[in-house]
Amino acid sequence: MDESELVARLDEIYDQGIVYHAFTDYMRDYEMIVHCTADPLTGIAPTYQRCLFKMCVHASVETTVPPQIWARSLDERLIEYETGVDLDGYVWGVKWHVLYPGARVVPKSSRAAKWSRSLGIDFHEVEIETDAHKRRLVFSDLTVSEVDAHYQPLQLGPPSWSDGKIYPRTMPTLERPDTDPQT
Repeated sequence: MDESELVARLDEIYDQGIVYHAFTDYMRDYEMIVHCTADPLTGIAPTYQRCLFKMCVHASVETTVPPQIWARSLDERLIEYETGVDLDGYVWGVKWHVLYPGARVVPKSSRAAKWSRSLGIDFHEVEIETDAHKRRLVFSDLTVSEVDAHYQPLQLGPPSWSDGKIYPRTMPTLERPDTDPQT
């Protein structure tokens, strides 16, 4: 994917609403579900778009809500629209964040360049800013597809291995160039 194609895909979701974002259940890719609407006079029905950031090697999220607003937004009633709408604070309960100022490609990203060199494939870094959060993602590819309103990004269930035991995470052993693999 070249940068102009990436910019075009990001422009499609500008000023829409993020309703979900997290790593996928297999934990390699990062997904963002965006509720897209048009002026009702156009007759275009709202849709949900799944933005899948493939081979995501870096994801960070930080707040864009200023401390003085956070200080007024600690009340638990603010996590539900019905109980928070009339309170003085940030109403978290709207359950979506407007993609404004929006998404941009980070030019000459050192993080993306490092991963490109290490893996031999192109990587990109984007910054995605909403009215409440700023995300930074480093990934190799972006696909955007429509999903229906009943799509469930994460479904809880039993582990995918057969015996149900949890094993310690292991990494493959890497050969060091200064040692003889035969010894």
